[in-house]
Amino acid sequence: MTDALFALLSLPAKSKGFTAYQYTVVDEGSASSRPNKTPRLDADSDPGSASRSRDRVKGKSVERDGPLTVQIHDFVAGVLDRAYDNSLARLRMCLSIMLTKGSKDLLPTTYEGVYDDCRVVVCAGTKGAILYDILAMQLDRSCCNLRHELEKATEDGDSIEWLNRFVEVCEWFEGQIMLIRALLAYLDRVHVLKTTGLLNIRDLAFTSFRRHVLDYTNIIDLIQAGVRDWLSWERNKGTENPRREYVRDLVTHLIHHNAYAIIFERFVGEQTLAYYAEEAENKIHQCGFTPERFLKHTARRVSEERARALGVFQLTTVNLVEHAARRGLLEGRLDWLASGAIEPLMKAKDTDQLNTAYTEFSAIEGLNILCREFKIYVQNVVAHIIKDTEHEDMMIERLLEFKAFCEGALQTAFVDPQTKQPNREFSYALTDAFAYGFKARKNKPAELIAKHLDRLMRRGQRDTSDGEFDRLLGSVLGLYRYTDDKDVFRTFYHRALSRRLLLERSASDDFEKAMLKKLKEDYDPEFGMGDHMFNDLALSRDLLYEYRNRLPEGASQRNLSVMVLQRSYWPFAARKKDVDLPLWMQSELAAYVAFYKSKHQGRKLDWDHSIGTATLKARFSSATKELTVSLYQAVVLLLFNESVELGYKQILEATRMDEGELKRTLQSLACAKKKVLRKRPVGKDIDETDVFYFNSEFTDLGVKVHINSIQAKETPEESTRTQSHIDSDRKHYLDAAIVRIMKAKKELTYEQLKTQTVESVKSHFVPEVNVIKQRIAGLVEQEYLRRDEDDMNKYIYVA
Repeated sequence: MTDALFALLSLPAKSKGFTAYQYTVVDEGSASSRPNKTPRLDADSDPGSASRSRDRVKGKSVERDGPLTVQIHDFVAGVLDRAYDNSLARLRMCLSIMLTKGSKDLLPTTYEGVYDDCRVVVCAGTKGAILYDILAMQLDRSCCNLRHELEKATEDGDSIEWLNRFVEVCEWFEGQIMLIRALLAYLDRVHVLKTTGLLNIRDLAFTSFRRHVLDYTNIIDLIQAGVRDWLSWERNKGTENPRREYVRDLVTHLIHHNAYAIIFERFVGEQTLAYYAEEAENKIHQCGFTPERFLKHTARRVSEERARALGVFQLTTVNLVEHAARRGLLEGRLDWLASGAIEPLMKAKDTDQLNTAYTEFSAIEGLNILCREFKIYVQNVVAHIIKDTEHEDMMIERLLEFKAFCEGALQTAFVDPQTKQPNREFSYALTDAFAYGFKARKNKPAELIAKHLDRLMRRGQRDTSDGEFDRLLGSVLGLYRYTDDKDVFRTFYHRALSRRLLLERSASDDFEKAMLKKLKEDYDPEFGMGDHMFNDLALSRDLLYEYRNRLPEGASQRNLSVMVLQRSYWPFAARKKDVDLPLWMQSELAAYVAFYKSKHQGRKLDWDHSIGTATLKARFSSATKELTVSLYQAVVLLLFNESVELGYKQILEATRMDEGELKRTLQSLACAKKKVLRKRPVGKDIDETDVFYFNSEFTDLGVKVHINSIQAKETPEESTRTQSHIDSDRKHYLDAAIVRIMKAKKELTYEQLKTQTVESVKSHFVPEVNVIKQRIAGLVEQEYLRRDEDDMNKYIYVA
């Protein structure tokens, strides 16, 4: 009966259901409002349509689509109520069976019948609220039963296997809810949508499951126990658990129930932190891991955790687990790890592990600790290299090699992952470390940098390109930035440049000029002497060309080469005593002096034979060779034209050379690789009792033999003299700076004067405090300054 009534009320397109009943046409006027949803008969399905047509013809105002009043006579309401109750009863029984896991009872109707019963109850019977309450009650009952079932499933004691049981329960429950949603679609789409404050079927079911299952402490403890045992198994075994799929499915269901973060994610983070904190203590204190080994262990463990998290957990948990593992392993141990790992990794030049250290420290915001230890290590290494007097000759090469490695490490190991650029703090730390390391020894680093540049400029680029050679020079000048002793570098570089130019040992004048320009523009404005030096050489060549043109063809004086230099631009002091040249050499020099004075009246020429050179033709048993020697060497060798052998004292008397220079000259001729002289007794040192004789058996592959290399190198004695000159110049420089400051300020305290003095001279050198104090005291004695009578700490300028 109810089905027939419902079909009748559905009003199909060609229904004849109401043709036997009377109808009433309601004329409510054109201004009346019509209900939104009022059943209407088809226009031509009953005689009323014809009547309405006649009414329009007669002028009556009849709305064709107006509302109709349908009157059903002789129908009993109790019949419908019983039908609704029967539908509700069937629905209650169906829900009970469907929400009972493992039930073998058959449904009292088909799925289609359940669907129709829901439609009747909700749409026709308006009993959606009762059905909703029945569903809620059945869901609560089902979830309680599921919880009891899960609690009983712990009897076997396998917590990981229990996770599978839990997953099966979730799968069954979610599957049943999907079915019920489909069958009770009218409840979900009609009653729930029209009633505010009601949850849809899915949310109602999941809320019930969470309230009766997932919110219970016993269930939470069982889930977490299974996860903990699974994690421990994989971490201890170092391999994937065959039952990992259980956890992956568990994660999926917990996400569906919005319980993942509270029950799973937070617990995994806490458990990971605790596990690795305990493991770190065990590895360090019981297994004796070194910092370097522990760093590798940390990187491996974090990598394992990340791989596991990516394969099982939600993406939001990956970073949480990584961070927890790092915290457990590294927190509280960063100082120990950084101080112990940096040194072996830097010594081994292991940039991969350095990058690992950078990554791990960066992840837990510990880069400041790693940067501090990096700076300390670099500073100690630089200071050690600089103070190593035994390997002083290799100082610059070692510093360049170490600096190149450190800069490479900045580009590969200490790189910011976001900007892909070297970390600025590490770059600053490297610069500061080298600067502080250079302070470990005064003057010497600057001197050796200048001498290293001298070797490079004499050697030239050879097989390297211009760009590569320029980068090599730039790397050496990079070390120059770290030294405070600018005046030392300037002095030694000036002396080396002079030797290269006068001895024609420079590989390229263009490179020399480019280097001087770079030094002047980028490093030290005082490097302006180069222009004057090249100018002197150009004028000397022009003068020598004019002198030779005045001589007849074939004259021996044409072989003479003279460089006239202005003493103020060249770093050579006037010699009080020099070697006695042979008479024929002296006569040629006298002729040139006469020529020069004819060109320049009132000028005085002082000869410096220490940097002079000569070319001698020597006849040996094997062949005749051309020997390129220093002028001192030439004077000694020419003595053997008159005598077969000569003693040391005889040579000293004949040349009247300084004893130090003579011993050095004889050593280069008789004790070096190219021995054009022999001595008795054989040895490396020169004694006053030694006897020398010409080595007629000398052989060499080349026709031209260079033996004057000693001129290009500065002797230790010369270095000592140069250093003493620098110290003397510094005293004068300080005196001038102090007087200049006091003249401008008139009166200053000691601290103010000291600070301003350091600031004034720091572009040349950084003076020690005790030296400044001594210079101030000296100026007080010389009455340039005086102390204030009331305040002895204050100085006043004396005009």
